[in-house]
Amino acid sequence: MVAAVRVHKTGGPEVLTLEDVEVPAPGPGQIRIRQHASGLNFIDTYIRSGMYPQPLPFIAGNEGAGEVIAVGPGVTDFKVGDRVGYVVTLGGYSAERVLPADRAVKLPDGISYEQAAGMMLKGMTVEYLVQRTFKVEKGHTILVHAAAGGIGLILGQWANHLGATVIGTVGSKEKADLAKANGYHHTILYRDEDFVARVKDITKGALCEVVYDGVGKATFPASLDCIKPLGMFVSFGSSSGPIDAFNINLLQAKGSLFATRPTLMTYNAKRDALVKSANDLFKMVTSGAVKIPINQKYPLKDAQKAHRDLEARKTTGSTILVP
Repeated sequence: MVAAVRVHKTGGPEVLTLEDVEVPAPGPGQIRIRQHASGLNFIDTYIRSGMYPQPLPFIAGNEGAGEVIAVGPGVTDFKVGDRVGYVVTLGGYSAERVLPADRAVKLPDGISYEQAAGMMLKGMTVEYLVQRTFKVEKGHTILVHAAAGGIGLILGQWANHLGATVIGTVGSKEKADLAKANGYHHTILYRDEDFVARVKDITKGALCEVVYDGVGKATFPASLDCIKPLGMFVSFGSSSGPIDAFNINLLQAKGSLFATRPTLMTYNAKRDALVKSANDLFKMVTSGAVKIPINQKYPLKDAQKAHRDLEARKTTGSTILVP
């Protein structure tokens, strides 16, 4: 029996319950790992609340890192003792777990378990956002909402490294300072300033090639007014609530814009795409171009508090749970 955080009914953070669970032996194509850390992500709150329905009960969490302690039949890519990280749906908030071997990736020596747990989902999300959804290049100007969040801090560093001018919206002066220390050239205090007017001011009316939006309802449709003609609106999260159905003619009126709602699972559905994405991320981190700030650590038993702090915007950078 090992400790895990289960959800028996959807709702607020109080539905996260610490229990002892039986972890089965790995089946065909599976590995069992002893986790050193689990990642905390906003998607965990969507699943916990029922926004993204899952069969009940379930073990929360979808990201982590640990060492392989058993391999199932047919597994040839991993052996006992290998250090791995992963992103899969559910099962992350647990001291040990079983997962499909084809969803795990080996960690290089320069990446710690805690770093990996804090960056697999966020870092690979940034990889596909800046390299595949919209290819950020030198000379581009980009706007990132929630710049001081886990994805925002990685995205700022990565886009800066690629040569873009990076603008970020934040909720406080402290978060603005944090964003500027992580690649952002300009920050906008969205509670005090009109972010559209500030983007027009910063860019001298030229606007941005792309807006990366993990906030959702609160920043739409104003984000469209920050994008130059033929630019792209990338909606990858909805921390303020989902964007309601909108008239697609808005995209025409704002300058023949493109809009997309991508997910990591789609971009990395194939094994080779997953491995390349992870390796690109690891190279960026081991080179020093991108640092992974683990700004909060909670014991697994404090998962409720971790969710409350995340939803109250009290966290910055990456947050991990430690068994």
